[in-house]
Formats: sequence, C-alpha cells, structure tokens
Amino acid sequence: MTTHHLAHAVPSRRRRGRGRMTAFSALGVAAALLLAACGGADGGGGDRGDVDAEFNEGESSVVNPSDRTGGTLRYAISSDFDSPDPGNTYYAFSWNFSRYYARTLLTYTGEPGEEGTELQPDLAEAMPEANEDFTEWTVRIKRGLRYEDGSEITARDIEYAVARSNFGAQALPNGPKYFQNLLADSEDYEGPYANEDDPLAGFGGIETPDDHTLVFHLNRSFAEFPYVLIQPQTAPVPPEADRGERYQSHVVSSGPYKFDGDYRPGVSLNLVRNDQWDPSTDPTREALPDRIEVELGVDQNEIDQRLVNGGLDVDLAGTGVGPAMKGTLITDENERNSVDNPQSSTLRYVNINTVLEPLDDLACRQAIMYAADRDALQRAWGGDIGGDIATQIMPGALPGADPSINPYSSEGHEGDLDTARQKLEECGEPDGFSTSIGARSDRPADVSTAEALQQSLKRVGIDVRIKQYPSDTYTNTQAGSPSFVHENDLGLTVYGWAPDWPSGYGFMSKILDGDAIREAGNANISELDDERINAWFDEVVTVEDPDERASIYTQIDQRAMEQAAILPVVFERTVLYRPPNLTNAYYHVGYSMYDYMALGATRD
Repeated sequence: MTTHHLAHAVPSRRRRGRGRMTAFSALGVAAALLLAACGGADGGGGDRGDVDAEFNEGESSVVNPSDRTGGTLRYAISSDFDSPDPGNTYYAFSWNFSRYYARTLLTYTGEPGEEGTELQPDLAEAMPEANEDFTEWTVRIKRGLRYEDGSEITARDIEYAVARSNFGAQALPNGPKYFQNLLADSEDYEGPYANEDDPLAGFGGIETPDDHTLVFHLNRSFAEFPYVLIQPQTAPVPPEADRGERYQSHVVSSGPYKFDGDYRPGVSLNLVRNDQWDPSTDPTREALPDRIEVELGVDQNEIDQRLVNGGLDVDLAGTGVGPAMKGTLITDENERNSVDNPQSSTLRYVNINTVLEPLDDLACRQAIMYAADRDALQRAWGGDIGGDIATQIMPGALPGADPSINPYSSEGHEGDLDTARQKLEECGEPDGFSTSIGARSDRPADVSTAEALQQSLKRVGIDVRIKQYPSDTYTNTQAGSPSFVHENDLGLTVYGWAPDWPSGYGFMSKILDGDAIREAGNANISELDDERINAWFDEVVTVEDPDERASIYTQIDQRAMEQAAILPVVFERTVLYRPPNLTNAYYHVGYSMYDYMALGATRD
C-alpha cells in the first residue's frame, strides 16, 4: 500500500492500546483486512478550510487531526439502512455507523493501517478468556454502564440481544447467524418472543452467573470466536423496550449518541448526545459532534456534488463517489488532495446460482466464467481506480489467499469464447440460454457491471435480462431470498462482500458454506452446497495451527472457483472524498471505509 507521512501530531486523540489483542496474535493467525458483506437541498458550504494533505493520505494517516467538539456532522446515502437496529443489520456502513449509539462486547481499535484489525474491549472490561479447547469463553463487562434512560446495562441484556437476533421463528432476518450455529444447548430454544414471562427460558448457550459476567458455551472448538463478539448483535437490548423488527424506530442507546425522535425509513435518522454515556469507559469513540444527521434516499450524483460543494460531510454508504464524479476528482488538481483511493478488502462479484436450470449444470456455469470479459467488468467499476481484476475469491491480504488461482484465464482478460462455446455444447445448450441478472438500482457500478456482463455473454448466445432492485431490500427480500431468486429466474446477481472478520472463515463461510443457506437474508446466493467445501468449513474451525488453517482456506477458494459459483470481478478500490472541513478522517480497514467514530467538523 502507498503510505504517506503524517505531518501533524494528534494532540488529543487517546491512545487505544490498553487491553487490546492483535488480530489473531492470540489465535496464531496473521492480521489482515476486514469486513458483511452497503435528497434534500444543499445545506450551505461553511468554512471549507485549507487542509495540508496529499492524495490517498487517509489510507495510512489521520487527515486534518483535531480535538474540536461541537457542530453537526451531516451524512447522506442513496438508499437506506437494511435496519438501524444493531441486531438486524449486515451492511458494513451500518455496522460502522451503529457504533454511535450501540456499544458491543469487543471492538476494533481506532487507528489507520493494519492496527485497525486489532481487537480491544468495549463493553467488556478485558479480552475474553477461553478454556483449553476454545469451546468456552468468559467475558466480564464493565460496571456502571448505563442506557440513555439511566438504567444499568447488564450481562443478561447482552444475552437477550444475542437471543433475539439469532433464535426462534421470529429471529431478526438480517445479519449473520454465527451465534445460532455456534452456541451449545440451544437447538430447541424457540427465541425470546415465544415466552413473554421468561424470554430466555431454555436458552443454554450463554450463562450469566451475575450481572457482569457472560459465559459462552460453544458446540465445537472455535478459536476465532473473539471476532464474533465485535458484531453489533452483542449490543445490549433492554427486554422491556424490544418490539421485534419495530425496535428499529427507536433503539435504546448504550453509546455516546441517542436517537433524536424516531428513525424515519427512507427519510432520515438524527442523533443527539446521550448524557448517560461515560467516556472514561469507552476506548474508541471520540464523540466530537453535538449532532449527527442522516438523509436517506438521496440521488448519488447529488450526494457527490454536495460533498464537493460543502453541503455534506460524509457519504454514509462508504463505497465512494459514483462513476460520474470519480474521474473528475482523480484528475482535478484542486480536488485530488481531498481524495483517498484505498485498496479495500471488498470483493465485487456476480453470484451464479447452482440450482436454477440450466445453471445447475456445472458446464453451463463454466461457460459464463469463460465468456466473461473481465476487462470490461473492471471498466464498469471505474478501471484501475475502481478495483484490481480478481481471479480468486479471497482478498490478497487474508491468510491463505492465492492470487495464482485463475482457472478461467484468457488473453487480456477479455474472455475465452471458444472454450465457453465448448462448455455450452457440453451442458446441452449449444445455442446458448437465457437468464436474468439482479442488481441494486441505486448503485450505478452494480448496474454497469450487469450491463457489461450482459454484453460479454451475448457473444456466445447467452441472453441476460437485467432486473433492478433497491439496496435496502436487495440483500433480504430479493437476492437474499432463494424463493424470490427462483421465482424471478435470477440466475445471476451482482453482489459485494467484505470479511465479517479477517480470515478465510470470516470472509467465505457465509457466501460458500451450504449450511449458511437461509430462507431470508441469505448471503450464499449461489446456493452452493458442495460436500467437500462444507466439510472443510467444519474442519477448519477445529484446527489450531494457523498455517494449516490457511492451507484449507486456499483449497476452499480453489474448489469454489472450479465449481463456478462466483464470478469475481474486482477487489475494490474506493474513491472516497473527504471535504476539507472534515476532521480526523482516515480509512479504517476493519470497516473498509472512514472510521465514523473519529470524525468531526470545523464548522458549526
């Protein structure tokens, strides 16, 4: 990665090294990049300031460091949250943003560079303690933690939060289900909504011997379990305030900010300071602004213009400016120094469904892989500044990633049409076939990817119809619903994924393991259910040696590519714009975007 010298010290930024654990140092695995899987009128520019910064400086340094408090930090996004409920979300930007009002057991350190993959306690008073075979983990939480109403946060509230998001017929649909798969003695638990008198009756996976201790009992060895504890599903929820999916309208805050009124889907979410938050207990949140405002459903081009003109501070999605603005910012010498173009850990790709006919035939799927013009697909993502062509699934920084995996190579990455036609003959479709491709309508690069693939496949007689859906429902209701996929012949779906934590398991298990296929909120959209891959995922979590684990992850990647379940497009490079009045801006590798907890503004 390109690095730049940090010209100015940060006089007031708290050092966050106390009690933290280097990512996988305690588990024996090298640290790597993380994390998933996503208008109104101009508000006036204010003082844009004169920031001494360089192009891409925010990838490795804090830009415009400041301890100035006060003012309003203004966000906007072209879509909406899948849910602002911490227990019901899987978008990376939502995991990042929810930290304003939801504290978790563990968290990433607030530092640029690889230190951003280190873990440290948040609600917990220290790092988890494991037994010898990693099947039992004990976490003690800090005393004196309080919700916005002044009531005490207890271990049982965290136990309840895990239960509501993972168990029972009414479990919240969005978000990963690691706890459901890992916790012991919970197979028959029907969830907290099944028993109003005692919501946790029959829930044996978590023991709370007192108000400040949780003991997680796992059904198998899982050495990477601390990374599960950073997930927003561990943010406490007072049972008496829970209203299921409707809880999203007003989440009870455990962090430095609380909802100002209710969340208005498709319109806005505003936050103000929570006077019950104790900064002495919080290792990562600077809490500089007095107020945070989020506009929802704003056109991407409008967001980009308002960022540059000073009418907004942050694009909440964290995926960078749209295609129309990318080239302008990179080439404009007046704006270039306000741009970061980091290599993220996000893979942009196309799922190839393994169940729908004729794609249930491996040779038909391989025909798509061979016919794809990867050069055109990269251009759909903005060329070199949009991402690096991907031929394997795992991002290069993850242990076990092997960039030499490339079973569908072609001259100039433009596709091997002769081999594609041979595969069509092999699967009984010599004249090609038809299918549909799903894409998020409010993400121009997704639509451009679908169009580029449509043109690529047309060359060998594969007819692709493009169907567009909104981002806020795409991962749950459309692409994330196998029944919807089948009913609408979505043989192909444009998608993106970043690790839930920095390992092959944290990156690949939800998108490739057959056991991860779900009726709603499904991330294994290809519905790959390969016995060999499934067995490797079961095996790898019991392996203590990091090199052996990495070797298994390499085999999973190679096998999944051979099964043609995923067409990798690019390892994304985002073009992020930081307005000159934005302070403490740096790219956080844990969330693959700016660290929202550090940000402040130089105007009121």
